[in-house]
This record gives sequence, C-alpha cells and structure tokens, in this order.
Amino acid sequence: MRPCFNYPLLFILFLATILNLTHQTKGQLKTWDGRYSIDQIEVTMVYFVPKDRQPISDWRERLDYYAKRIEQFHEREFQGQSKLSVKVRPEVFESRFTTEQLRVGDANQIYFKTMEEVDKGLKFGRATDDVFPILLVMSEINWRPLDDFFRVRPKNGKLEFEGNYNQGRHFPGAESGGARAVYWDNVGKGWGLVSADGWRVPYSGSDCVVYHEGVGHTIGLPHTDDANPSVMSLGQYYGWIHESYVDPTQKRKLGWKPQEFDKDTLFSKFTAIPAPAVPKPNEKVQLRCTWPDSVALASVTVEVQTRFGAPWMVVKQYGEAELSAPPQLIELGTFDRATPVSYRIRVTAKDQSQAELYGYFQVRATENKFPVPEDAVSVDLQVVTEPKKISSDEPAPPMTLRFEKEVDVLKELPKDLVAVLGQWTWKDGKLESPKAYGARLELPVEAPEEYQMVYVVEPLDDANGLILGQSNEQNRFLVLLNYRVESSHLSAIENIGGQNVGNETTVDRALLVQNRISQVVVTVRKAGVRVEVDGQPIIDWKGNARELSLSEYWETPNKNRLFIGAYDCRYRIHRITLRALK
Repeated sequence: MRPCFNYPLLFILFLATILNLTHQTKGQLKTWDGRYSIDQIEVTMVYFVPKDRQPISDWRERLDYYAKRIEQFHEREFQGQSKLSVKVRPEVFESRFTTEQLRVGDANQIYFKTMEEVDKGLKFGRATDDVFPILLVMSEINWRPLDDFFRVRPKNGKLEFEGNYNQGRHFPGAESGGARAVYWDNVGKGWGLVSADGWRVPYSGSDCVVYHEGVGHTIGLPHTDDANPSVMSLGQYYGWIHESYVDPTQKRKLGWKPQEFDKDTLFSKFTAIPAPAVPKPNEKVQLRCTWPDSVALASVTVEVQTRFGAPWMVVKQYGEAELSAPPQLIELGTFDRATPVSYRIRVTAKDQSQAELYGYFQVRATENKFPVPEDAVSVDLQVVTEPKKISSDEPAPPMTLRFEKEVDVLKELPKDLVAVLGQWTWKDGKLESPKAYGARLELPVEAPEEYQMVYVVEPLDDANGLILGQSNEQNRFLVLLNYRVESSHLSAIENIGGQNVGNETTVDRALLVQNRISQVVVTVRKAGVRVEVDGQPIIDWKGNARELSLSEYWETPNKNRLFIGAYDCRYRIHRITLRALK
C-alpha cells in the first residue's frame, strides 16, 4: 500500500509548530516566578520632589548617569538575552504633598505614598507580550531628616554622623535613608524607590542600589541565599556596580544561558579611588586609576563639587596629546578645610567608547572626626553644632580649592542700593529687581581674566528677560535668558559680531519659571563662553573675545564692572558668586 498524505493538514501542523517555537523563543527569560517575559525590560526613571522642596540643579545629569550605568551592567551580565532600556522622565514630578506630609509613618508608608502618587499621576501601565515595565522613583528626600552630603542627622540638639563608612570609604546605607521595591505579580510590573541617600550623593555602590531596587527586586529577584559581592547581596558595600555581578544561579533561574563576553572593557575595568582615602586639610589628594589592558584614551575630564548644589569645577583635563598612556594617578589638588567632596571622571577612548564614574570622600582633620556644615545647608538640619566664631564684620570664608578664589557678590553690595535704572531693593536678605524695562544694577566686582559666575534666581512674575552682564578681555557683553517674544522664550549671548538675540547662540526654550528657584552658571574663558541653567548646558560659544560687545541700551557707568539686569520681570536674587579660574 502507498501511504496517503493529507497535505493541507500537514501544512497546518507545520505552521503551528513554527508559531509555537517562535512564541517559546520570544519569552526565553522570565521573571523570578516565571509569569512574565523579561526579554525586554523598560524602566521609567522619575525624579520626585515634594512641593516644599526645590529640585537640585543637576538632577538630570545624575539620573542619566545611573540610567547609563545600570543599562551597561545589565547588558554585560545578560549579553543581550534580556535587554534593559531606561527612560528618564524629562520633567520633575512635583508631589502634591509636603515633606512633612510624606514622612507620616515609617519607611514603608512613605514608600507606598510616593509610589502610588507617581503611578497614578503617570497612569503607569503593566506588562505586555513585548515589554516588562518598571517605575523607578528617585526621591529628593529621605524618610527621616538627613543631610546626605555631609552624612549627618540632627539628634538631641546636635549633629551625628550617619552612613556606611568602612576603612575611609563611603557606601550607601544610612538608617534615615533606605530604598524599597515591589514586584507586582498580579498585574506584571515593578515599583522601585531610591531615597536621597541612595543616589543624590554618589558614594561607591550607589549604582548598585539603583539596580538592586530598580531592576532586581522589581522582577522578583530575592536576596541571594549566601552573602557575596553580587548586586542582590552585598555588592553596594564592595564598590561600583561594574565590580559586582548578578549571581549566576539567579540568572539561570530566570532562563539565562551562560555565554562568554569581553571583560576587558572601560566599563568593567575603570576605577578611580582617592588616595589617601581620608585626606587631611591642605594635603594633596590623588585618584588612583585602573584601566583595561589595551585601552587607548582620547580625553579625560575630572570635576569636583564641595557644596551640594554648587557647580562642578573642572580640576583636570587631558587631551589626546597628553595621553600616550592612561594616567595611573590624577591630581585633585588640596582642600583647605574638612569637607565632603564629590568627584566625577568622564573618559573617551580612541575607539569612541566612553565611561563615566562618580565618587565621594571626606577631608577630615582626623579620621574619626567627621566634618559638619558651618550653617544649615540642608532644610533637614534644624540644629547645627556651634559654628566657628568669627568677628561680626568678617564673613565666613567660602570653601576654596588650591586653584580657585570665590567672592560672595551679594555680601559686597551696600545696603543702600544705587541702581543704574529701577528701584532695586533688599527683602529678607535677598536682592529684588523691579518690574521695569531695562532695569540694571552694577555689581561691586570686576571680571578676572577667566572666571565663573553662579546666580541663584527666582522670577516673581511670569518669567521674562534675565540680564547677566559679563566681560571677556575688557569686551563687555551680556547673557540674556528667557526673553519672551510672543510664544518664544529666547536666550543668547549679546552681542556677537554686533548682532543681538537671533545670532548663532540663540536658543528658544523656556528655562525659568515663576516662583521656582533656578541656578545659572556662566563660565567665561578667553576661548569662549558657556552657560548652564539648572545643570543643563544651554550655550557653549567658542570664538574671539573681540567679537563680543554690549548694546548702548544696557551700558552702565563703570566699563570694567559686571552687572545684573531684568526686563519686565521682578527677580529675587538668592545668591551671586564669582570664582576666578586659573
């Protein structure tokens, strides 16, 4: 007998087999309980600020840093078998609650109150066949008062140190901080919350905390059975996330198949650790670096920050000509007193690969004596230790580095103000401009050869033109911010080549908001002018200083003075500082 085939039936069976295999391939990796595919994980990272707090100026840079770090770590650990993408919400999420209202109850209560508000506000989704979603909130506050830059909290009328501190190095883990996560198996999504202590100041291991809560627990990963340096165990207390790993046993349970990968990369090998670990005031500080064996570098930039919210200051830059070999030691300079220090290094290799690393240390007079702020730099500090006594006519000296000089410009202004135009006033120790056209006030400072101006400003009306008068090699000019023309919000350097707003530096973007404090940083060097607003670069002009000029409309009597002005908007000026650059 000859066999008899039912060809249509065979074809249907063939298609069913193919479709079944395709479905199995698509969901190779699953959450810990096996319910949802994690072939593609999408994290929405949100900066959460209570309504009585101000966003930190460089919040976006910090969130972008953590987003990139955890993406690189996930790629290395899973080799593409599970892909992680992190989308940073471009706007601050402003809570409808104050800090005090959020802090009612314990750490779990602040977690759920925060997460429920953000989830509802964003109408956050749930798992699909293609994506497993995670909502990761980076909170501006801790669940109890804590200055996370100095690592001190108020207790019994004094400040006490709080944080994980081991052999001179700082790691996340303050009692007043903490982080939480939930894997919602019923709807297929994750919730992660990292409080301020876990991310605002970048201790070694902060990126581990962000992954631990923001990816690990939110897909159901538990802590490991045994204590080890993996990211779901003690990784945050060993170092940066690239020095940690996902426990192989846990990965296999998710469906991961072992695969070889290149371990000699910038991400995996680059470290930069302070030496000495606990420097004394006026003692030279270096960063000891490790690099991949075969790396060839194109550029290295090193910056430090000695006051939270202050601008990052460049202390070292290497170009390709100076990098015949990767630097093993990088000089940070000296610090003139006990202080916390954040640092960051940005590296580009000749093959265009890049790496960025944040770190933190404290300068201490003795290793066991922690620094405290001289005044309440954090709204969380209701009491401070007795400040250093100074004469009534001598202002507290600013934190300085060996390469820097700083002037508090507002303190130099007389109480009886004499403006070029408009009635400028003092209110609660803050300078306020009038609502007038062309209002301006000379500042009692002259421009150094190269310098950086920092302005902390608050529009009291619907934000309109803020005028910041500058000088470069005796060529006066101004930085114009948020000048409204119909629906446009224009910012520019004026003038360049005789042209005012509308020239090559013009940006159309709303930068300032009524009743919101913003930080503006203007850096003037011989080769150009850079402007940043709330940590974001707005203008970066390179050119000859002779191209710069000042319109007659904005002239002031003293040609060598800097000045500040406003156009049809009242501004409250909280701070102006001048730093000479060397």
